[in-house]
Amino acid sequence: MANRLASATSPYLLQHADNPVDWWEWGPEAFAEARARNVPVLLSVGYAACHWCHVMAHESFEDDDTAAYLNEHFVSVKVDREERPDVDAVYMQATTAMTGQGGWPMTCVLDHDGNPFFAGTYFPDQPRHGQPSFRQVLQALVDAWTNRGDDIRRVGSDLRDFLNQQASHAAGPLGAPELEKAEAALRREFDSQTPGFGKAPKFPPSMALEWLRRRAEPEMLDAILEAMARGGIYDQIGGGFARYSVDRAWVVPHFEKMLYDNAQLVGLYARRGGPLGERIAAETADFMIRELGTAEGGLASALDADSEGVEGKFYVWTRDQLAEVLGPDDGGWAAELFHVTEHGTFEHGSSVLQLLHDPDDVDRWRRVRAALLAARADRVRPARDDKVVAAWNGLAITGLVDAGLRLDRPAYVDAAVAAGRLLVDLHLVDGRLRRASRDGVVGAHAGVLEDYGAVAGGFCPSWRRPVTRPGCGVPRSCWRWPSLTSAPTTAGSSTPPTTPRRWSPGRATRPTTPARRVSPRRSTRWPPMPH
Repeated sequence: MANRLASATSPYLLQHADNPVDWWEWGPEAFAEARARNVPVLLSVGYAACHWCHVMAHESFEDDDTAAYLNEHFVSVKVDREERPDVDAVYMQATTAMTGQGGWPMTCVLDHDGNPFFAGTYFPDQPRHGQPSFRQVLQALVDAWTNRGDDIRRVGSDLRDFLNQQASHAAGPLGAPELEKAEAALRREFDSQTPGFGKAPKFPPSMALEWLRRRAEPEMLDAILEAMARGGIYDQIGGGFARYSVDRAWVVPHFEKMLYDNAQLVGLYARRGGPLGERIAAETADFMIRELGTAEGGLASALDADSEGVEGKFYVWTRDQLAEVLGPDDGGWAAELFHVTEHGTFEHGSSVLQLLHDPDDVDRWRRVRAALLAARADRVRPARDDKVVAAWNGLAITGLVDAGLRLDRPAYVDAAVAAGRLLVDLHLVDGRLRRASRDGVVGAHAGVLEDYGAVAGGFCPSWRRPVTRPGCGVPRSCWRWPSLTSAPTTAGSSTPPTTPRRWSPGRATRPTTPARRVSPRRSTRWPPMPH
């Protein structure tokens, strides 16, 4: 059996390279194979930091009997949604149309033209809570493919027509009436008791909050920003936000940390300002640079939810663990401050740290936080998806520059410039933007609209009017937007800050894999974006 994933640049595909499943990457070759064998295509979409993707992989894709059944009756295709958001978007729309919900891992079964006739998300290895097992689903699909071909063609054709109709709806310009309706819809969804939109699970609504900030609607904005910053979805020790909260009150997160969330939130909190906003922005920026920064100067995609095979183990604490690190006095004080209960707010008696009220002794809080962060560093860390995605680094450039200028932190601007240099030197190939890279190797997949939009937004200096805090000592006129070949400087200083990390020209050798490593190009300006 050929190992077609072994040369992939995606950490998610590499996680599955040694499965007994005969995986194919997305492409015409997989569909040609399915047509030649007259079997359907099983499409499995996920990402490296996805907890339930790991669960389904361990239960089903690593199981020899399940893999043998898949290999006999399907052509199995594995897709990293972060590398191929175009593929993910199409089939996620199909999944939600067919089932009313979506998520990852996403499991779709397709005919030879790519039309889905079945869709779902996670399936267990054994029947559970009224849900059939994955093997039962596969057997039913094989029976339908063999004996009810007309039904399959009808379902696939009807769904394709529906999706095409949805895609053909042209969006018109947004005027005041549409914006008023949007705000009214948000107010209807607003949860005033545990601020956020909707009930559980709750996701950080970054774009909606930025829109409310621009509309000068502080009521919902400030309530949600504070609730998230004080809840368990925010890492009270190390900074940075988890992907979502499984409960209504932001207490227990789904622990993976995604760059795209933190890239948007760091700038949002900085732009909102105030003592809480500035603290959260600084801690989140520090987290991004410390834990997501790559050797080439970019920012990695995500941190996993699991460590040692247990979700959240890296982040949660018991009262005894706090006392062991801090001693009985500080340990008891920290347990009350961070709402670490005797029975726990998570699993197995452990608690997710929250900071529901400001500490009565700020110096003590800082000392305790630093001690807990140092002790946590000795734990087994969650895995990191270290691919660099162009769009998310574009968002990070925007957020880090805003935080750096507003908080008077040149190091944040340095990190943004380093990420920008990497995108120019590595991701721009023949005037076109590539979606992702890893370890200084650019992937083969073309950039999509969000890549061009987010990178252009990060590179665009026209709307960046630097704003500094009153009394910070750095006047507005002192800041200059850095070029690709210069570090940011402040007026009156002849020595720029430390040169940001940059991708090494010494690494520029062409590999034998389909992915390309490109020589860094030098430029004195941001290059024009492709038409």
